[in-house]
Amino acid sequence: MNRLLLIAGIGVALAVTPAAAMSDSECIAAWTKADANRDGFIQESEAARYFAALRVASKPVAADRMTQAVFVEHCKAGLFTTAKIDAGAPLPGANSFTEAQAMDRVIAAGFANVAGLKKDANGVWRGTAMEGTKQVTVAVDFKGNVVAVAN
Repeated sequence: MNRLLLIAGIGVALAVTPAAAMSDSECIAAWTKADANRDGFIQESEAARYFAALRVASKPVAADRMTQAVFVEHCKAGLFTTAKIDAGAPLPGANSFTEAQAMDRVIAAGFANVAGLKKDANGVWRGTAMEGTKQVTVAVDFKGNVVAVAN
């Protein structure tokens, strides 16, 4: 019985472990790129991806701005690393995400200008977004996988 509980506990711990964290230098490089106006803070208007990632992780952002120290702390914890996508995604299933939660997952994955999200009959949120300079169709499944197809 104790062995079964230990195995179950390890499984739960692995399931909630964040994605692989970035190194110090990678986090500083990401900060430098995110702090576009070089004022020592980032706001959602200049770094929406990071704010969305923190909402996905249920981490509050004080005063709608983030210092370099807070950014690096979250970065080193793996909160800004894009999650691995499950094979076959988007996967059909009962999706409990709200439209706003699905949008945050798309933005956290690095897309911009997310629009037209609608949940389809398979429980997959679908819409459009920009990936760099090209418009793509995006999908978010019940597991939080975000996939894109070029239009």
